[in-house]
Amino acid sequence: MHGIKVMLEKAPGTLNTMAKLLLVEDDSELAERLVDWFTLEGHSPECVTTGEDALQMLEGYTFDVIILDWGLPGITGLMVCQRYRKSGGKAPVLFLTGKGDIDSKEAGLDAGGDDYLVKPFDVRELSARVKSLLRRPAGLLPTGLKLRDMELELETRTVKVGGKSVHLMPKQSALLEFLMRHPNRPFCAKALLEAVWPSESDASEDTVRTCVKTLRRQLETVGKEDIVKTILGSGYLIESDSAAVRS
Repeated sequence: MHGIKVMLEKAPGTLNTMAKLLLVEDDSELAERLVDWFTLEGHSPECVTTGEDALQMLEGYTFDVIILDWGLPGITGLMVCQRYRKSGGKAPVLFLTGKGDIDSKEAGLDAGGDDYLVKPFDVRELSARVKSLLRRPAGLLPTGLKLRDMELELETRTVKVGGKSVHLMPKQSALLEFLMRHPNRPFCAKALLEAVWPSESDASEDTVRTCVKTLRRQLETVGKEDIVKTILGSGYLIESDSAAVRS
């Protein structure tokens, strides 16, 4: 099955830091296996199946590494990478493809790709290449978002306000990040479900409401319980005089 030659339960132990990975793969079986593998490694992978969905995710979120299938239907992986780089995206891009010829590799790298792995592949090699990309010098990627006096550290999922801080769970952090990137704009539960839980079939609008409730409870410890507002008939938003900025 596409060179996945190692049983998932043999994945290495948790890494020192959790990385946010975007996996763009239209082969559902392969995608599921890779999501399981990287989750067991201690990372936080998000998976989408089309180039259009990938561009939407990249517009709303920051990722540490993008694993991008070349042969996507419609908007190809190559086009996704080109548009991402043109918009200023800095995260490393690793192409997965059945094209092993030199011309294709050159085209992928010219489009802004950082690495290139030909199918079928051993998942351990993919893992090693992702680790290599993660070892890039700090500072090449944005590490946080700041909105007024509140800062969200993306890697550690920590909210800081003055001298206070609170650690968030992965989905709490992802939800807060999304709202901080789109201030003054209300999102209904369905829209947030599609944006923050794109690859989780068991999630529902109630999942979103529960996450909002627990996020508010966490933010209460740093005096920001009211920052996520409910707009009757519209949804949830974070108000700001200016957009969130990268730090």
